[in-house]
Amino acid sequence: MHCDVYKFPKHDEMYVYIARPDYPDDTEALKDWLGVLPKELRQSLGEGKFVMHLDLAETLKLARVDKQEVLDKLSTQGYFVQTPPQDVLKRQAELRAREAQDKKYD
Repeated sequence: MHCDVYKFPKHDEMYVYIARPDYPDDTEALKDWLGVLPKELRQSLGEGKFVMHLDLAETLKLARVDKQEVLDKLSTQGYFVQTPPQDVLKRQAELRAREAQDKKYD
């Protein structure tokens, strides 16, 4: 299974894998690959930036997620969302809270 990986500037260390089951035969026309994402999710993520193309058949393992889980989600829904580790989520929440507090007293 081939897939493309995207990152999103609004969300540190969040990646979205998009299935490309017909690769390389699907490359002739421009296509909005992120169109498979639910509308609400896509809006919350903001603009995606292409990171890399992967052939999961040749990839032994992935850094922070289970390869089989990624394959299952890609085959059933066409995408997989890799969320940041808990320590990163906690740091992001603390930064947002500080920013909100600073704005409150400006």
